[in-house]
Amino acid sequence: MTEILKNIEEAENIIRKGMAFIGEKDYVNARPFVENAYTLFKEINSVEGISICLSLIAFLNYSEDKNTYEASMALLNDGTYMAKRSGSDSALLINEFVAGSINFSENNKDVALIHYNNALKLASEEDKYCAADFLNTRIRQLQNGMDYSLPTKSDPLISLVKISRSITAVSDIDELLRVIAEETKNAIQADRCTVFLLDKDTNELWSKVALGLDSSQEIRFPADKGLAGYVATTGETINITEAYEDPRFNPEVDKETGYRTKTILCMPIINNNREIMGALQVINKIDGVFTKNDEDLLIAIGGSASIALENAQLFDKQLQMYHEQKLLFESFINTLATSIDARDKITAGHSARVRQYSTLLAHEIGMDSKEIGLLEKAATLHDIGKIGIRDSVLQKDGKLTDEEYKHIQEHVRITHNILNKIYMSSDFRIITEMACSHHEKWDGSGYYRHLKGEEITLGGRILAVADVFDAITSKRHYRDKMPIVNVIDILLKGAGSHFEKGLVDVFLAIPVNKIIRVFLSESNGKIKQADDILLSKFNLLDIYNFGRAEAPDEDSKRVWNLFNCYYTGNFDGEVQ
Repeated sequence: MTEILKNIEEAENIIRKGMAFIGEKDYVNARPFVENAYTLFKEINSVEGISICLSLIAFLNYSEDKNTYEASMALLNDGTYMAKRSGSDSALLINEFVAGSINFSENNKDVALIHYNNALKLASEEDKYCAADFLNTRIRQLQNGMDYSLPTKSDPLISLVKISRSITAVSDIDELLRVIAEETKNAIQADRCTVFLLDKDTNELWSKVALGLDSSQEIRFPADKGLAGYVATTGETINITEAYEDPRFNPEVDKETGYRTKTILCMPIINNNREIMGALQVINKIDGVFTKNDEDLLIAIGGSASIALENAQLFDKQLQMYHEQKLLFESFINTLATSIDARDKITAGHSARVRQYSTLLAHEIGMDSKEIGLLEKAATLHDIGKIGIRDSVLQKDGKLTDEEYKHIQEHVRITHNILNKIYMSSDFRIITEMACSHHEKWDGSGYYRHLKGEEITLGGRILAVADVFDAITSKRHYRDKMPIVNVIDILLKGAGSHFEKGLVDVFLAIPVNKIIRVFLSESNGKIKQADDILLSKFNLLDIYNFGRAEAPDEDSKRVWNLFNCYYTGNFDGEVQ
């Protein structure tokens, strides 16, 4: 008994595989499965299984050769007799499904609908072969005046729904073209599909989607050439049953690709303003020629596609405008920063280096890309207020008097006032807040608002570290760079008072090869590959410890010397 049940289960699984091929209208591959199941069912004398196989074999015989109609119907009647004898709802369901399909194909649509509805009622009780989807599709096709040439597995009505959904789900125009082409190909049951769009600026048709061809290459040609060009120019629909007999067909593409075009259906894509946007072209109907139903379906697809494509094109233009505005905004910011460099030759390049140090620190603490972008803009603009500082103070070589120091401190307030006059999006308010906070201190003793701790925005706290580090590691014409040990001493002593301690710890842990790249950015220099690899293993705190060590080992001494060569720019002696 166990062996019989096992054989029944195996035969039923084989039938399901055969039904899947039938849904794809692949009758050649469906037949071996059905005949194999038939053999198994006969071995165990399953009346239900034999009935199902007889019905399906009748269907396959008819589908492969319409001239076998009478013989196929006789075989189907045998299947009907055995289905009733077995009392199996599954056998009766498959029998009714086949009867409906043959009548649908014979254009006996009223009779087909009766059989399909009978089968659907049976499916509500027992549907182990998943025939309900096939039945519902065929019933919808009948009710919408479509013909039997359309598939069951790729329901054209479902394809329309998918294309309609893509209007809101897909904004990338290349992806949208792919969705439309794929669903159109499935719905029409064509071998290939191409969606062409009209480029009004160049008067060309173009597409990146030609299913069956290499979709990585863009197709582009004059809008008055080829069948698609004819359709896009005239607005007419072309339905060709034999391509090589039509003088409008250009066989050169076939010669180049080795493909053989037989049937073509090409239709304009028209928007709500009755303007031609492009053309839909399907090639080589899988089973016969393109029908009037195919034309009607393509019109429906084109209607949905035009809305989706128009929305996608609009979105694409908005992205381009946003990109242009972003470039304009960034060039405006860079121009402002350059204006400070032009006034203050002493600190030229300072803002660019502060941006780089800030970005390194932001990446180390895990800031997201949007926050880093805002921080970079704040770093670029953090000293813009110096435009309001007197030249005699800004460009003074020596030590500032108390009055001059108070005056130069005003640049932070001026920075706030300048940036505050720019149109205030929420993002720019954050940039302004970061930029005017870079001289605030963790303990509240900074300026100009005397904020403390986390009252200072994170970006402002990062800028404070980067600003001081660059100021004391940069060479001026009136002084040299501060020794790196002294620089790090200042950061360590200021941790918890001037700076947030956690940020100092993270900054000092950054690999020094990254810090050196910022040093070299002023002169467009590059770090040697071998040095880059070696220095990537050490951080600023390591350098600090090597520099303070009374008796460093040879490796520590080598790293210390190598770092200082890049820091000072002095490569006169060979690094030991």
